[in-house]
Amino acid sequence: MEDLIIEKIRLEETRNYGFNLLVREYQERIYWHVRKMVIDHDDADDLVQEIFVKVWKNLGQFREDSRLYTWIYRIATNECLNFLRKKKKRFFIPIHDLEGELTQKLTSQVEPSGDEVQMKLQKALLKLPDKQRMVFNMKYFDDMKFSDIAEITGTSVGALKANYHHAVKKIEDFINTD
Repeated sequence: MEDLIIEKIRLEETRNYGFNLLVREYQERIYWHVRKMVIDHDDADDLVQEIFVKVWKNLGQFREDSRLYTWIYRIATNECLNFLRKKKKRFFIPIHDLEGELTQKLTSQVEPSGDEVQMKLQKALLKLPDKQRMVFNMKYFDDMKFSDIAEITGTSVGALKANYHHAVKKIEDFINTD
């Protein structure tokens, strides 16, 4: 499918169709990637729209030296991290207060019958630094290979494995002490 999308977006007469295929193919995955970071549905929805606008504007710069989905994930990852950084600065929110705000949103969005273990995991994830949480989400939830995550984040595989290991340890500690 990726080859078809690239073929269609390369030609001016089929570019819009190719972009529609691209959105249909990646929108849901990108939404959940973003949602796991920003927690709030409305924020995630807005960010996904911004991400695909940015993808559209930069299609001409896609050089095919990486896979299309890793290129899109890189844009999404950077937009998420920028959003969280801006949110902290805009509201002068210390990291612990932002964590509290996201935890409150998380708690309020889960049905009363929600899975307790899942809730503990989500709360533990909010305690991780943004980049560490992003790596954990891509590896654990999206089942991405470290090589793909490295391509997306511009980080070495070794550093990613260390980040992931530290994240897992922090999550285990949080769950076991909570």
